[in-house]
Amino acid sequence: MEPLSHHLLTQAYNNGWANHRLYKACLQLTQDEFVAPRCSFFPSIKATLNHLLTVDWFYLHMLECEQRGEQPDADGERFFDPEQPFATCTDLHAEQAQADHRLIAYCRGLRDGELARYVSIVRPERVQREQRLRLLAHLFEHQVHHRGQVHAMLSDTAVRPPQLDEFFCEEEAGLRAADFAELGWTEEQVWKGLGAALQPFAG
Repeated sequence: MEPLSHHLLTQAYNNGWANHRLYKACLQLTQDEFVAPRCSFFPSIKATLNHLLTVDWFYLHMLECEQRGEQPDADGERFFDPEQPFATCTDLHAEQAQADHRLIAYCRGLRDGELARYVSIVRPERVQREQRLRLLAHLFEHQVHHRGQVHAMLSDTAVRPPQLDEFFCEEEAGLRAADFAELGWTEEQVWKGLGAALQPFAG
């Protein structure tokens, strides 16, 4: 695996791991706690997690269309209608896991010499064009940004916010071992680009 492409792949794995760990906490909430109004950019944990998912759908569609040599359909805004497609944490978890799996699969096919290829992003009034590398960096940052907001909102509940920074250090492998087992991953698969077949997310 080429260095920069492999780093993007590890970022995709980290994204899936962090979402897995965050959802394990959110799934302990009651439905009332899940939908309760809270002080954040989006007004509830439910609204924030829905936003993360629909934005992932949007960008993944554009990235995958470019990868296949296809033009994305003109109705990119369909991914945001409705704004909150899922009412429960259980349903959101299943859908987010599938989106995370798609992102890992996409990044597994990247090569350093192709990261400058442009992706068309269909907006209501224009078509934005961004290099694959920059668009992926934006997508990862978007997840980190809003995942942090959910993490903060959990602090107002009885559920302890999970540690989300135990992924990249080699000597912290034991701290993520249980999560990796639940996800069907190994350290070798993530860090050495091994494992020809992706394992489905545990749900």
